[in-house]
Amino acid sequence: MAGTAGNMDWVYLNGCSDADVRVGELISTEAGGLPIYRIMALKGGRAWLKDLEDDSDRVTLLTAFHWKAVPTATA
Repeated sequence: MAGTAGNMDWVYLNGCSDADVRVGELISTEAGGLPIYRIMALKGGRAWLKDLEDDSDRVTLLTAFHWKAVPTATA
């Protein structure tokens, strides 16, 4: 399942864990919805995040996020 926002596609993460995402990737609770976070670090099911809109930092359980951005496929 994927949704599209701008030049990103959003892939659904079912029960997100450290194995599903990597440092540097973008995640959100909604496909293309705000806020969108960049993963800065991962450990023990938690993510250290940077909010792309207001540049704030936070630490949150990965299970709170259901979508990961991936580059849009081009023809």
